[in-house]
Amino acid sequence: MRALAVLAAALAMACTDAFFPFISRGKELLWGKPAESRIASILEESKCLVDTAMYTTMQRNLKKREILSPAQLLGAIARAAEIMETSIQAMKRKVSLETQQSRHPTGALSEDLLSVVANMSGCLAYMLPPKCPNTCLANKYRLITGACNNRDHPSWGAANTALARWLPPVYEDGFSQPRGWNPGFLHHGFPLPPVREVTRQVIQVSNEVVTDDDHYSDLLIAWGQYIDHDIAFTPQSTSKAAFAGGADCQVTCENQNPCFPIQLREEARPAAGPACLPFYRSAAACGTGEPGAPFLGNLSEAPPRQQVNGLTSFLDASTVYGGSPGLERQLRNWTSAEGLLRVHARHRDSGRAYLPFGATRGPAACSRPDPAPGSPGPLRGAPALNAHWSADAVYQEARKVVGALHQIVTLRDYVPKILGPEAFRQYVGPYEGYDPTANPTVSNVFSTAAFRFGHATIHPRVRRLDADFQEHPDLPALWLHEAFFSPWTLLRGGGLDPLVRGLLARPAKLQLQDQLMNEELTERLFMLTLDLASINLQRGRDHGLPGYNAWREFCGLPRLETAADLRVAIASRSVAAKILGLYKHPDNIDVWLGGLAENFLPGARTGPLFACLIGKQMKALRDGDWFWWENSHVFTDAQRRELEKHSLSRVICDNTGLTRVPVDAFQVGKLPEDFQPCDSIPGMSLEAWREAFPPGDKCGFPESVENGDFVHCEESGRRVLVYTCRHGYELQGQEQLTCTPEGWDFQPPRCKDVNECANSAQPPCHASARCRNTKGSFRCLCEDPYELGDDGRTCIDSRSLPRASWVSISLAALLIGGLAGLTWTVICRWTGGGTKATLTIVETGSVTPQLRCRKRRAMGTAQAQDSEQWDSARKEGRGTHRLPRAL
Repeated sequence: MRALAVLAAALAMACTDAFFPFISRGKELLWGKPAESRIASILEESKCLVDTAMYTTMQRNLKKREILSPAQLLGAIARAAEIMETSIQAMKRKVSLETQQSRHPTGALSEDLLSVVANMSGCLAYMLPPKCPNTCLANKYRLITGACNNRDHPSWGAANTALARWLPPVYEDGFSQPRGWNPGFLHHGFPLPPVREVTRQVIQVSNEVVTDDDHYSDLLIAWGQYIDHDIAFTPQSTSKAAFAGGADCQVTCENQNPCFPIQLREEARPAAGPACLPFYRSAAACGTGEPGAPFLGNLSEAPPRQQVNGLTSFLDASTVYGGSPGLERQLRNWTSAEGLLRVHARHRDSGRAYLPFGATRGPAACSRPDPAPGSPGPLRGAPALNAHWSADAVYQEARKVVGALHQIVTLRDYVPKILGPEAFRQYVGPYEGYDPTANPTVSNVFSTAAFRFGHATIHPRVRRLDADFQEHPDLPALWLHEAFFSPWTLLRGGGLDPLVRGLLARPAKLQLQDQLMNEELTERLFMLTLDLASINLQRGRDHGLPGYNAWREFCGLPRLETAADLRVAIASRSVAAKILGLYKHPDNIDVWLGGLAENFLPGARTGPLFACLIGKQMKALRDGDWFWWENSHVFTDAQRRELEKHSLSRVICDNTGLTRVPVDAFQVGKLPEDFQPCDSIPGMSLEAWREAFPPGDKCGFPESVENGDFVHCEESGRRVLVYTCRHGYELQGQEQLTCTPEGWDFQPPRCKDVNECANSAQPPCHASARCRNTKGSFRCLCEDPYELGDDGRTCIDSRSLPRASWVSISLAALLIGGLAGLTWTVICRWTGGGTKATLTIVETGSVTPQLRCRKRRAMGTAQAQDSEQWDSARKEGRGTHRLPRAL
């Protein structure tokens, strides 16, 4: 702990000594040096500030064994954005200072200056359009990042890009400050109510007051949550403390970016509890939210703060395969000749493979052994059908099929139940082909508000059933907080099957206006004192979402101007009255709450506003996806017919031990009539994927490339091989080979190791670690006594002394002992007039031994005196122990 404190203090002092003098120094830093060098100094100090805050947060979480958030593990873009933001703020302060001194009266930052900042901070890679591969493979398989789906707009739907804005954001300062940020700020003449008060008075209901849904099973809710994590994830700030020595967001109750705490009224606080709940702002997209600075590539003012989607927007099974090269690298088994994914090495579920455990260090229940290869995947028979397929070909085809099944289950089976038949026809309708003008990017209002409707349908209990779909005698139902972050409950609690039976055969919670969210989600979230309802409301304000009425107007619905209008949309008079009493003005109502409280449409589980927003988003995800499964170039007619036969019930039959399932997994079934044997549940045949060489083909397939692979496709009627290298290697040679009558037109390329440690723009290791390149990868190394955290890139305190310290302690002990002996010898000789001396420790009744000098005269006298002293000490219950003279 002391070593950690010293290191953190050193980092902070280094930043302070270097950064703040820069702010106050004269004009030479910005205007007296070449742009590269002066901005480099700014960027280095900005990185120092950001990394110090981030490092302190990471150390605290790892030392407390807290679970790392995805933002901390996937926070490259968030870190880059924060470095750029910190740098721009510093330069603006410098410009402001010089403007006051009338040196540069314009007070503006040039576009060239911002371009350099963007590049050196690491933001440029996220701000420029991605480079799209020019091979036939690009039309056959989607990129893992989702980029280049639309060649005219290659960033649409890609990971690590800003969420789409369907309406301009509403910030209190016009650029970045959330609604509710400034005390006393009025909206339509009234302050916004604290979100926790909205939860307590309108949303929260006791766990015991829950009404069951008479139509749909718990699996409907689980699928919605699962799909949400396939298409949207907004990372929070990489730091949990304000920059430049600011307060810790875990304890402060002040709004200080990135801290935006949820305030608690005094009467609502627990006894001796805090005055607020911690809340961290979402990371800003690079180059947004800074007033007065021209945006890169655009001389107009910088756009207001935008939030990032860390995942691909597409329904592409990125929950399974990842949405970035880094995640794909962790999830795929690169040594498998069958293109398999990684699974857990030690634990099995009745012989079936578990997913690999996460790499986060959390509570003891979450600790895990290392994963290993082995997952068979959905195309188990594909290598036998097509022996010429490479491992990469099997992997890509499997990924393509699994993504198609996600799309089918979601749009065919799930969304119509949520929207109701009428709204589905109005907002989604039948598929009419790919639309290159449709932007599939997930919208901010969908991710932050509309699709969070499902939180109101979560049952407070996790039900586990036996083979007869009855309450399990040995596995009682769990409260939600008992199941959060507890994988051992799954492993030691009968495996997956009892949970799946509970999802299939038990109803979801019905979303009623006076029963919106149970206490498990508002009081016991994630085993902590957190409140999901308040988090949802605060997140909407953080993202600058306009109010409820603005979105009703966007959807063509009438605005609600009076209490009577509100009661038309919300049948419960008491709920409508509570909402208006809190918000005072209908335009102030948070969109998530307003949409959640609306009356359901016929046959739906949402009201008209959320039906509109969800429907528009699902249509955009479908029509704007070049790789949508129904698009004619993606699958053959025969393959599409086979895919249509598949269902979520069939997936459950193929991957669990259940032998009976409902035909529609989302419909809560009655036993036994609504449950069918798995043998009667149809599925797809892989025969439609069998391939054969074209007649007269003499090229065959070349040998595989070390550390690389190839996938075949067709271009202009000719067979083509496209080569790729594994992560950590780069291609050298021809990427694409074409079969000609004379054979392949080029020799196969080779894959060369990449030195990741040389990447200064986005270093693979944290500043606290040292990077060492390895074949195909890299290692982050720590200096003793620090050790590598579970994020694989940050050094943390090992809580032990350095190895060198033990040597130092031993040497110091010898030195101190020697000096003590020498000192006593000198003292005794000086006081004894040259007589010999020994150092004697005499044990007394006190804790500390007493040191005494004794003169040695004639041998006989000395022996007699020693004997007398020994006898005397023995009688008094003491002992004397001679120590050898000092060396």
